[in-house]
Amino acid sequence: MDPEVFEHWMMTGLIAVLVGFMAFIVWDLAKKSNAGKFGTMILFLALGLGVLGFVIKTVVIGSLEGV
Repeated sequence: MDPEVFEHWMMTGLIAVLVGFMAFIVWDLAKKSNAGKFGTMILFLALGLGVLGFVIKTVVIGSLEGV
């Protein structure tokens, strides 16, 4: 296997694991702080916007490299 392909797959997989772990941390924080439904939604919205920014950055860079 080419090292570049391996690095690409490991980066994708490890970023997915990191995002999942961050979601667990936010859920645990909301549970322990008794944030309620609205507070939990706001916490996950903030996490989701960060993940969305990372995905958008990856798509834009990928599309610019393809040009």
